[in-house]
Amino acid sequence: MTTPVTRGRHNRRKQTRRRRLPLRYLLPFLLLVALLAMLMLRGYVHSEILADHRIQPPAATDTVPEQVLEGGPVIDARSASETAKSLRVPDHRIVLTFDDGPDPEWTPRVLDKLKEHHAHAVFFVTGTMASRYPDLVKRMVDEGHEVGLHTFNHPDLSYQSHTRIDWELSQNQLVLAGAAGIRSSLFRPPYSSFADAMDDKSWPVTQYIGSRGYLTVVNNTDSEDWKRPGVRTIIENATPKHGRGAIVLMHDSGGDRSQTVAALDRFLPGMQDKGYEFTNLTTALGAPSAHTPVTGLALWQGKAFVHAVGVSDHITDVMVAGLAVIGVLVISRFGLMLLLSFAHARRVRRRGFGWGEPVIRPVTVLVPAYNERECIANTVRSLVASDYPVEVIVIDDGSTDGTADIVEAMWLRDVRVVRQRNAGKPAALNNGIAHARHDIIVMMDGDTVFEPSTVRELVQPFADPRVGAVAGNAKVGNRDSMIGAWQHIEYVMGFNLDRRMYDLLRCMPTIPGAVGAFRRDALDRIGGMSEDTLAEDTDVTMALHRDGWRVVYAENARAWTEAPETVQQLWSQRYRWSYGTMQAIWKHRRAVIERGPSGRFGRVGLPFVALFMVVAPLLAPLIDVFLLYGIVFGPTQKTIVAWLGVLAVQAVCAAYAFRLDRERMTHLISLPLQQILYRQLMYVVLLQSWITALTGGRLRWQKLRRTGVVEAPGATTGQRRGSSNDRRPVA
Repeated sequence: MTTPVTRGRHNRRKQTRRRRLPLRYLLPFLLLVALLAMLMLRGYVHSEILADHRIQPPAATDTVPEQVLEGGPVIDARSASETAKSLRVPDHRIVLTFDDGPDPEWTPRVLDKLKEHHAHAVFFVTGTMASRYPDLVKRMVDEGHEVGLHTFNHPDLSYQSHTRIDWELSQNQLVLAGAAGIRSSLFRPPYSSFADAMDDKSWPVTQYIGSRGYLTVVNNTDSEDWKRPGVRTIIENATPKHGRGAIVLMHDSGGDRSQTVAALDRFLPGMQDKGYEFTNLTTALGAPSAHTPVTGLALWQGKAFVHAVGVSDHITDVMVAGLAVIGVLVISRFGLMLLLSFAHARRVRRRGFGWGEPVIRPVTVLVPAYNERECIANTVRSLVASDYPVEVIVIDDGSTDGTADIVEAMWLRDVRVVRQRNAGKPAALNNGIAHARHDIIVMMDGDTVFEPSTVRELVQPFADPRVGAVAGNAKVGNRDSMIGAWQHIEYVMGFNLDRRMYDLLRCMPTIPGAVGAFRRDALDRIGGMSEDTLAEDTDVTMALHRDGWRVVYAENARAWTEAPETVQQLWSQRYRWSYGTMQAIWKHRRAVIERGPSGRFGRVGLPFVALFMVVAPLLAPLIDVFLLYGIVFGPTQKTIVAWLGVLAVQAVCAAYAFRLDRERMTHLISLPLQQILYRQLMYVVLLQSWITALTGGRLRWQKLRRTGVVEAPGATTGQRRGSSNDRRPVA
C-alpha cells in the first residue's frame, strides 16, 4: 500500500530527476566555458592587460651600499644577516646575456651562432614569451646555456608591490618548470643598467629579490644592439677593455635583431682569438649551477600551464580564422540581401506586374492544432473574415484542452474539424490534405491570424503553372516585449529579406509554417508532408525544389503569429528549427551531385542554407567575443570602431528591410542589444543542435505555451485586458 510518506519521497525523487541538467545542455555550457578560458589565457599571455610601462626616473643613492655602487654586475643579497656582496666576472671571461626572449625568429639564429662557435650564454626570458615558445627554452637548457628570470610581464619592479613581485617571479618560474623542468636562481630586473645605476628606488627591490633566493644580475658592458647602430658599433660596444671580464647585454627579442646575429658571427671568434672564453655565469663565478630540477606537482603544474598556453594560441588562431570567415559571410550576405531585395521589390512592385490571370478558385486552409484553446478562435475568425473563398479545416491533433470543441461551438460556415489521435504536425497536415476539397492548399499555424487579403495575395502566384508553393510574409504580433521586439527585427530583417533574395535566386529553402500555400499536385508528387525531420516546412520546400517546382515569395500575404515570450520558449523553438534544418540539409544532400532543377538547388540553395543558417550563426558570436577581448586586452579603440562598423552595416540592412515592409523604425532602437544577446542565444542553440546530431540524440516536438494575445485584424472581442494595441495587427 502506498502511504503519503512514500508518495512524498517518490515525488521528491521525480523533482530531483527533473532538475538534473541534461547532457545536451551541459556540453555546450562546458565548451563555452573552456573556449572562454582559453581566450582569456591567450589574452593574459599576449596582451597588455597586466603590463606596466612606467619607468622610474633616476633617484638618490643614499641607501645603496658603496660596495654595490662600485662593485661588479652580480649582486648577492640573499643573506639577511650579511651585507650584500658584489661579484665580478674574472678576466678573459665573457658572459653573454640576452634579454626579453625567446623570439621564434631571432632566438634560434642566436642559438645557432653560439653552437657554431662553441660559446655559452645566459638568456633572461620573460614568462609571456617563454610560455609561448617553450621549445626554445628547452633548447637553451639542452645546449648548455643558463636561463634566468626577467619577470613575467616586464614591469619596472620599483613601482610594484611585494605581492606583484612575487607573482611575477612565481609565474616566470612556473613557465620554466613547464618548458624545461627547471627552476633558476638568476634574475635580471627589467630596465636595469649598470650596478652604479642602482638607486633608492631599485635597491629595496634588489634586497627583496635577494631575500627570495635570487642573484641579481645586471651588466657592465652594454652592446646597445636595441638601437640597431650597425654591426661594427655593436661589436665595439660589447668588447671589454684591457682583458677584463664582462657581462655583456644583448637582446634576442623585441624587434629586428639581424644586426645582433651578424655581430655575433664576428664577435665570438674575434674575442676567442684574443683568449676570451664565453661561459655561463655560474661557471665564470665558480658557483653551483643556477638550475634546479623541478619534480612532482610543480613540474606538472608548469607543464599544464605551458600546454594550456599552446592550446589557447591554436584555438585563438582558429577563432581568428573563424572571425575572418564570418566577416566575409556577413558582408557578402548583407550585400546580396540589399542588392537582390531591391531587385525583387522593384520587380513585383512595378506597374503591370502579375503572375497571369487572377486566381479566384476556392482554396482549402489547413490549421493543425494541438492544445491551442487560447488562440484557435482568433485564428478561425480571421480566416472566415477573408475576402477570398476558403474552406477551413482544423485538424485537432489529440488536444486535451478542448480546442476542437471551441471551434465546433463557433458554428461557422465552411469550417470543419477533423479529430485524430496525437501524431504530430506532419501527420495532421497529411490528414488535412486527405480531407481537402480544393487543389490549392494553404497551411498555417494554430496561433496565427490572417488579414482579410492574406489568402488572396498568397494564391495569386499559382497563375504561373511552374509555381508549386508560395511563402507568405510572417509578422510577429506580440512585439511589445523585448524578446518580441527582437524577433520582430529578426523576422523583418532576416527572414523576409532572405526570402526576397532566395526568390530571385530560385532556391527558397523554407516556406514558413505560419503562412504558406501549396499546389496539391506538387504535394502529391513528393509524397506529402514528411515526418523525417523536425522542420517539415523546410523539408517539403527542399523536396519541391528537387522535383522541379518554383517556390516564390508573396510580400503582401501577411500573417501575424505569436512568437515565444520567454527565453526558454524561444530556446525550444529555435532548437527544433536548427536541428530540423540540419536534418533537412542532410536528407537532401544528394541534390548537390544531381542534375536538372534538383542539382541547381543542391549547388546553389543548399550551400546558401548551410552557410547562412548553420555556419554563420555558429561563428557570429565571434564578433562579440572579440569585441570583449579587444576591450579588455586591446587595442580598445580599433576594436570598438570595427564592431561599430559591423553594426552600422546591419543597421543599414535592417532599416532598408523595415522600409520595404512598411514597418515603423522605432523597434530598431533595440538592434545593438539584439545583435549582441540574440547572437549568443542562437549560437548556443545551434551548438546544442550540432551536439545532438553528432551524438545521435533525438529531439521531441515541443509545445510552446500560447497566450492568445495576437488577434484577427480589427478584432475587438477577446482582447486581453491591459494589452497593447501593438500586440495585434492593424488591418
